[in-house]
Amino acid sequence: MRSPAELKKEIESRLHGYLSRDRDGIRHELLNLFVKVKSLTIPQIHEKLQEHFSISYHSVASMVGIIASRIGILHVKRNAEGTNTLYEIKDQYLEVVTQILRTA
Repeated sequence: MRSPAELKKEIESRLHGYLSRDRDGIRHELLNLFVKVKSLTIPQIHEKLQEHFSISYHSVASMVGIIASRIGILHVKRNAEGTNTLYEIKDQYLEVVTQILRTA
């Protein structure tokens, strides 16, 4: 079992790698949305990103899925009907993400 410090270092490493492949700023903006709003659905994220970028709904869903599953900083809440899944940034990673966004 990893200690909280080891887990934090792993998350930081994953975030740096994820943002290093951000050619046009979409990933940075997506993480920034989660820092500002904390809880969002895919349609809400797509609507916000469409204001500044030309991006498909499926691309947004894919990016959020990667952040939730591979990086592990999002909590997924599904409603009873199975529509409009809510994604929330985990409280323990909010400061880490904020710090990385400032330096990236």
